[in-house]
Amino acid sequence: MRPHSSSEPSFRDSVDIMFNRAVALLDMPPGLAEKIRVCNATYTVRFGVRLRGEIKTFTGYRAVHSEHMEPVKGGIRYSLGVNQDEVEALAALMTYKCALVDAPYGGSKGGLCIDPSAYDEHELEQITRRFAYELIKRDLIHPSQNVPAPDMGTGEREMAWIADQYQRMNTTDINGRACVTGKPVNGGGIQGRTEATGRGVQYALQEFFRHPEDIKAAGLSSGLDGKAIIFQGLGNVGYHAAKFLSEEDGARVTGVIERDGAVSNSEGLDIEALKAWVADHGGVKDFPGANYTSDGASILEAACDILIPAALEGVIHRENASNVKARLIVEAANGPVTASADLILREKGVVIIPDMYANAGGVTVSYFEWVKNLSHIRFGRMERRREESRNQLIVEELERLSSSSDFAWQLSPDFKMKYLKGATELELVRSGLDDTMRGAYNAMAEVWRSRSDVPDMRTAAYLVSIGKVAGAYTAKGL
Repeated sequence: MRPHSSSEPSFRDSVDIMFNRAVALLDMPPGLAEKIRVCNATYTVRFGVRLRGEIKTFTGYRAVHSEHMEPVKGGIRYSLGVNQDEVEALAALMTYKCALVDAPYGGSKGGLCIDPSAYDEHELEQITRRFAYELIKRDLIHPSQNVPAPDMGTGEREMAWIADQYQRMNTTDINGRACVTGKPVNGGGIQGRTEATGRGVQYALQEFFRHPEDIKAAGLSSGLDGKAIIFQGLGNVGYHAAKFLSEEDGARVTGVIERDGAVSNSEGLDIEALKAWVADHGGVKDFPGANYTSDGASILEAACDILIPAALEGVIHRENASNVKARLIVEAANGPVTASADLILREKGVVIIPDMYANAGGVTVSYFEWVKNLSHIRFGRMERRREESRNQLIVEELERLSSSSDFAWQLSPDFKMKYLKGATELELVRSGLDDTMRGAYNAMAEVWRSRSDVPDMRTAAYLVSIGKVAGAYTAKGL
């Protein structure tokens, strides 16, 4: 489903084109704009691992886009499609994403050119540890300099291996666990990190539907309830976003595109059942109660209210953009819409919630995890029971007043239970994520609405982000 036209700009070119569109609207010295745009450094490593009786050589990358703030932050992906161009583009997006949501990081990204499904768990651990070793010894994994996280093809298991490898090489670093985020909860992680990007997509859509003027711009009716949504990708991000939007907000997931094709049902798909089917059968084909097509890309053009590409970059390009029927696109993946397609969709009046905002839930909760690791205490541990005690005093006083008054009234048990209960770490993480997504949306949307020369939310997001990065460089005296 990647673009195949030779005239289509590359992923890296698309990011630069969109950056340049925004910079043209700013009164900024060209030299500073160029400093922000370029990728500071990219490290390429080739290493060997003895597997199955022979030495296999792997190629990996770690790009550092901007060090206006440190550490730099960005995931590590495992894919045969990993290359320097892609890693640098993703690192640039991380810079702008962190700035937009006020996460105090520069942008970075890493990747290993590998098909993780071709190796068993022990082999993947050997490969991951050796890749981590090559990066750690150059401080390209470090709590105060470069902090990776999961990305496509990796998860908390790989992050746990990387964290352990760092601690083996830095035995006296008390903050060693903060060298990477997205770890298992029992390995220094934080509640809610696995679901964070998908939950962020949900919060982004909820915030969009709080603004009647934005809903009107997309030509949609109010509320998420009953909205038809198509997902491209049912990985970690797509699955959680689809689950939350369908179960909690009443949306209908009418189509899901996966590697072996796509399934659709106008009444809505059972996401939990579909996820289990994919796990058992390796794809969506023959999923009960749904229509199947081997041409998954065609479903991108199917009728729906909202289209959520949640896997690969460049799936909406110049050759299919004009056929997209969705009125609202939410970029849960990085770079799913090329620069060429972006212009076509804008002319059609399609509203796009851009990737640097829509999928920022992951880095936001990674920030919380990093802070937790550095503070060496879980959120809520100091204040939760004190909060419950204070609430208990209020409830007891209300009940005393009720019993002594002529007009008897009683607090409902459900209210008492909810009010008395102190916030757990998961609730605090979700609260922080929701607040972050609301604040970033309003910063971006305010620029979009207030400036006639800003044509879309993507340009507005770039303007907000570039302004913050420029401010950081200026403050440093650059």
